[in-house]
Amino acid sequence: MSTHVPLISSGTTGPLGVYHLPRLWQKVSLEACGKLAAGYPGIGAGYDSMVIGALGLSADAVRKFVTESKPTYPQFEAWIKKQPGVHLDKATIHKLNVSIAGYIHDDATRKGILGANGITDETSVCPDAINLNNLDDWYEFHQAVLK
Repeated sequence: MSTHVPLISSGTTGPLGVYHLPRLWQKVSLEACGKLAAGYPGIGAGYDSMVIGALGLSADAVRKFVTESKPTYPQFEAWIKKQPGVHLDKATIHKLNVSIAGYIHDDATRKGILGANGITDETSVCPDAINLNNLDDWYEFHQAVLK
């Protein structure tokens, strides 16, 4: 069975307008099928936990729903809307999106991702985590599939 590097960017939104939510769905869905590439958590401590926490969801409930129902992305968003106590107001989503877009990796992480891609830190104008994570995913995809 092959595994897959998740290639939906954290900067992508679905109809609800929440950054990273489509990527979270993809990672948990791949994990549920045993197809998530090594090194990628289904639900990790970074953006995954930020999104789940800000929306007032439970990581266990998200994992259980996706594992048992294998929803499409719109079905996943529909399920979220039905959760008791969910926070989908514009202010919450805006605050979450700003925090995701503004997150900056530590120096070691930035240098590691850039270095793996053959980019020197001095020439990069890519300090934010969304774009660095994109580079990391593309590199991992290249290594796993194209090399």
